[in-house]
Amino acid sequence: METPIRIVITDCDHDSTAIERAVAAERGVELILAQCRTEEEVIAAAADADALVVQYAPITAKVLGALPRLKAIGRYGVGVDTVDVPAATSRNVAVCNVPDYGTEDVSDHAIALALTLARGTARFDRRMRRGEHEIGPVQPLHRINTRTFGVLGLGLIGSATARKAKGLGYAVIGADPALAPGTRTEDGVDVVGFDELLSRSDVVSLHVPLTETTRHLINAATLSRMKPGAVLVNTCRGGVVDTAAVAAALTSGRLHGAGLDVFEEEPLPLTSPLLGLENTVLTPHAAWYSVESYGELKRRTVENVIDVCTGRGPRNILNPKVLA
Repeated sequence: METPIRIVITDCDHDSTAIERAVAAERGVELILAQCRTEEEVIAAAADADALVVQYAPITAKVLGALPRLKAIGRYGVGVDTVDVPAATSRNVAVCNVPDYGTEDVSDHAIALALTLARGTARFDRRMRRGEHEIGPVQPLHRINTRTFGVLGLGLIGSATARKAKGLGYAVIGADPALAPGTRTEDGVDVVGFDELLSRSDVVSLHVPLTETTRHLINAATLSRMKPGAVLVNTCRGGVVDTAAVAAALTSGRLHGAGLDVFEEEPLPLTSPLLGLENTVLTPHAAWYSVESYGELKRRTVENVIDVCTGRGPRNILNPKVLA
């Protein structure tokens, strides 16, 4: 009797894996849920796995070397910064993600954070609950159609954010290392250099992957080049931002506000200086979530790795040469 394909979910903090189990059952695949946090725990849980589905667990060269049966890794989400993709590629292990499941949801959230800061709604709400009704402490507030919205990273989510910001009346500019300054995107966004985006933008919205190049891209030096009184929005990866530098800029007033959904340490510690600042809007890495995106993410993550294991081309793969 043929041994069924065995997929291990290394870790998952979702409230249910019913969608994954339904996909696996439909395709005749064995699915096992673990809750791994370390390399050793992944190796132990996945010893006989044909594929892994990963949320945050470390999939390092050490892990890959201990799992010779492995054919595929599926990441819940877009970024794969906890997966050693070159090591996987060298072992002919396919690495799959779901790059477009949350495009609308994350861009909606980025816009929501920007608007909350633009109109001071969260600060007004907190003040009114304390019986404080003055407008002064939340000033200045500006008309949106007098503001410039800068999008750093014009991939799927960044482009969607730019489109929505433009529809609200912002003047929109963008920067992306793959696009030449002085050009214009198909959506009509003027492309500028990184420094020009910082100096011109009243809102800087971050939409870049976390790499060695982008780690702490927003730091004390880059914050000093931003327009005084600007707003920072981050819905991509917490490590793109130097938390201490942003907290200092918010305290000094260099930044008017920050809307942050992702953090260098998650969950955000109760000791974080960000929690004591009135000019922040903080959400718990929730930008990706909607009822629709939740279902799509879970279904497609499992489908990708099953497709690899059954010899089909997955919908999304980061290292397609392993299937050649």
